Amino acid sequence: MSDLVSIITPTYNCGKFIEETIESVLKQSHENWEMIIVDDCSTDNTKEVVEKYTKNDHRIKYYILDKNSGAAVTRTKAMELAKGNYIAFLDSDDLWMEDKLKRQLDFMKNNDYAFTCTAYEQIDEMGYPLNKVIKTKEKTDYNGILLSCPVGNSTVMYNVDKLGKFTVPNIRKRNDDALWLQILKKERYIYGMKDILMKYRIRNNSISSNKLQLVKYHWKLYREIENLSIIRSTFHICYWGVLKTLRIK
Repeated sequence: MSDLVSIITPTYNCGKFIEETIESVLKQSHENWEMIIVDDCSTDNTKEVVEKYTKNDHRIKYYILDKNSGAAVTRTKAMELAKGNYIAFLDSDDLWMEDKLKRQLDFMKNNDYAFTCTAYEQIDEMGYPLNKVIKTKEKTDYNGILLSCPVGNSTVMYNVDKLGKFTVPNIRKRNDDALWLQILKKERYIYGMKDILMKYRIRNNSISSNKLQLVKYHWKLYREIENLSIIRSTFHICYWGVLKTLRIK
């Protein structure tokens, strides 16, 4: 049997999108996976949508938290439940290309990489392409993530057998960046595939779409979690702001 991949999918009120996300997993050419969906107490029809799939496919597993706790706690819970040799991350509104897992596993095994990501393209809330591709860097270290984080959450996969499991730092946003930083304290690089293997959905009402609001989460990440100095934290905030401004223009 080929390597088991545990797919980590935290969700909250994504009943509108999660069916398409699950379908993109069901179409994977690599079939030895488990999809661990942990629900942060959704108030929409997420439960009804997901349970249609859990009844028919034992690889899809669904858990609901006792109380609303945020994406970091939800993601950590899913990782605790994971049994795979590899962990892959997939947000409940994003989509994978059908050969994503196979090609990324081959990339990791052929190069002996333990921590990888891929390029991805953006789609709008309705799923239509925005004709924008986010490329990866060949390799990125801890400082590279601090500066610009060229990593799409739903493209990441790492080798659990080599690196073990991690606790996601408990901040409401930017907790994915915080997790990559934790892993990069153990593994020197995250290696990037040029292949476009994920579709990232841009939603109009997402917290991450409000760049000004994100500043406080960046500050919390730099100061409270990574314990950077005030000067260095300020530098990284300014650098991030310049990058976002240039991309908007």
